[in-house]
Amino acid sequence: MSKIGVSVMGRVRTTVLAGAAALALAGTLPGTASAATAPPRPAPAYRGAEGAERIRGGPVSADAPLVAAGRAYADTIGPGERFYRLNLDDASSVYFSAVLQPPRGAEAGYGDGLEVEIMTKEGERCPNNPGRAGFGYDPVPLGAVAVRRLEEDAACQGAGVYFAKVTRTAAKDSDRGAWPVELLLQREPGLAVGNAPATGPSAWPSASPTLPGSEPVVRPGGTGFNDARALGSGVWRDDLRPGQTRFYRVPLDWGQQLGLSAELADARMTKPYGSAPGGLTVALYSPYRGLIEDKAVAYGGKQAGVTLPKTAPVAYENRFSDTGQVRGVRLAGWYYIAVTLGAKVAEFTEDASPVPLTLRMAVTGGPARAPAYGESLSAAGFGVGADDRAAARDGLTAPEAAEAAGGRSVMRVVAGAGFGAGTVLLLVLGGWFLLGRRGRGARGPRRA
Repeated sequence: MSKIGVSVMGRVRTTVLAGAAALALAGTLPGTASAATAPPRPAPAYRGAEGAERIRGGPVSADAPLVAAGRAYADTIGPGERFYRLNLDDASSVYFSAVLQPPRGAEAGYGDGLEVEIMTKEGERCPNNPGRAGFGYDPVPLGAVAVRRLEEDAACQGAGVYFAKVTRTAAKDSDRGAWPVELLLQREPGLAVGNAPATGPSAWPSASPTLPGSEPVVRPGGTGFNDARALGSGVWRDDLRPGQTRFYRVPLDWGQQLGLSAELADARMTKPYGSAPGGLTVALYSPYRGLIEDKAVAYGGKQAGVTLPKTAPVAYENRFSDTGQVRGVRLAGWYYIAVTLGAKVAEFTEDASPVPLTLRMAVTGGPARAPAYGESLSAAGFGVGADDRAAARDGLTAPEAAEAAGGRSVMRVVAGAGFGAGTVLLLVLGGWFLLGRRGRGARGPRRA
């Protein structure tokens, strides 16, 4: 294929994606005609993983269904416990995550939440467990993770049957209904013999990052981990409605650090003044969906912001740190950001006019040399590759990135067969057209 053909295809793909992102956000930007004349549509619900298997956790371990690594599962859980069976090897660390999805408008008390742990078949809790996550002022999608970490002379290192226990905690006056929960078991292969560090890094002082001040670019966030919008260094623009959480993802390679801030602009007020404790919340999650850091500030309809401390450089040995914020930055891969505008903000602002959100991000350092894993890290769903960097550059969700990667594969095959650039362009555009028609026929129109 000629360089002209590659350039044309790159411009077409980037233009189409940028246009789609702008259109998705246009209907929610303050001051648009639709916002002024039409009632606001309900915020989209959490988008589950494509092809997730429906499963029913056991009330006791004897009834626990098997959960396999690398597959997503969907269940529901009320207040109480659910058990799942894991068949683990003795050559990998594993991460069992649960993402709780409260229905919009559900009642949840401060401190209600989720607890996840891995235990042996004899009932002994593995080290570094349980993983916990609790609601703040709003019931929003919430992730917690349990870990079986490879570690010399530690418990839970052998191969065999283990159990994961997911517990939803709820106060007496909280919603008692069964809520959707997404389950994912991820396997991190062990390092090659003789290459595994056994101690944590030296102390890493937290500090405020230096963040960019360039013009913002529109990047509408997703509903959860599965459709989070990819971002890199830069300034990004979105909108939030009261009670809504937007998700974003950033690829961090070995040795890299993330600096992050989120800012809310002035809202359209319906009262002279108002205040929502925890009106703006920012949470940072690891590639295995474990909470690393979160911070909240009050919002009263005027400019407000949150800046998270700069993360430690991504390093394998971080897992042995005594500090939770460092311990979570142990793997190269996608790191997730959840930004929430508190539901109480609706008491003094116009819900039909979303609040402008600005994200500032700086990815610095690295990439450093990767640890010597005994197996492919990317095959396990971790690490950072060329496709991940392309997704961040173009601002793609995971489904969009998969489609784009498929398009690049088709182009390579066709180019290898000797077709000209014009033929490649027609074939790929035709394929996109047919996929788009089929997608609309199967799913109906997608809402931003």
